[in-house]
Amino acid sequence: MRTISITSGKGGVGKTSIAVNLGIALANRGKRVLLFDADLGLANVDVLLGTRAPYTLQHVLAGEKRVTEIVARGPGGLDFIAGGSGIQALVNLSGPQLDRFLTELSELERETDILIFDTGAGIDDTVMAFLEAADETLLVATPDPASITDAYATAKTLFARKPAANIRMVLNMVANVQQGEIVYGRVNTICRQFLDKTLHYLGAVRSDPDVVACTRKRQPFILAAPKSAASTDVGKLADRILGQFEQKDRRSLVERLRSVFGIALKKSA
Repeated sequence: MRTISITSGKGGVGKTSIAVNLGIALANRGKRVLLFDADLGLANVDVLLGTRAPYTLQHVLAGEKRVTEIVARGPGGLDFIAGGSGIQALVNLSGPQLDRFLTELSELERETDILIFDTGAGIDDTVMAFLEAADETLLVATPDPASITDAYATAKTLFARKPAANIRMVLNMVANVQQGEIVYGRVNTICRQFLDKTLHYLGAVRSDPDVVACTRKRQPFILAAPKSAASTDVGKLADRILGQFEQKDRRSLVERLRSVFGIALKKSA
């Protein structure tokens, strides 16, 4: 199972919108995709999907359901797990409880090709735990100077904790493709100069009125407006993801999560 974490340095850059529509694009390409809502502050994957999940992560942590029983079917063949307040509870689990959760989580690996973590924005331990555990991180930013500054801070923090991190940048809400390339170039130059690290460029998603309209209607734009500029761009992101992948960490997701959550818990203790 391939694991991808999608994050951003700040909120309001369309991170979850990218996660939802990219997940559907990958599912449309024949992959079994599971979107895990790991955003502690603003868990709203189900809102953007227009589908209410009957159960959330909280039901698992309360011992009422198993992880496999809370997987919900969204539009476009995308499966998802609603997080909500369960994410905070997950971080605070004790050793035996955490092991039980991770053991149940491992059951998903047999039924999933790509697991996407939609994390919160920022650089707290919870976010970083998911970024460290994933095979790769998609760092979403906009051309806004504050977004760029916070994206760099996120990359810097992740590289400090995981020097071999594979970070791929996605520029959202750009005026054109060229603007995305220019902004990426600036951020990557700073990373190479001050961190001696390289960010990879996945691509850009153009500003599109269809995105706004679909969001208000709680519809994924890649389904409601498949020929829009944003849908075309997200489709290209999906193609590049499927065409470029090298799994460097051979440990299972459960082994990696057990390791990084253990570190996160020690730091927060």
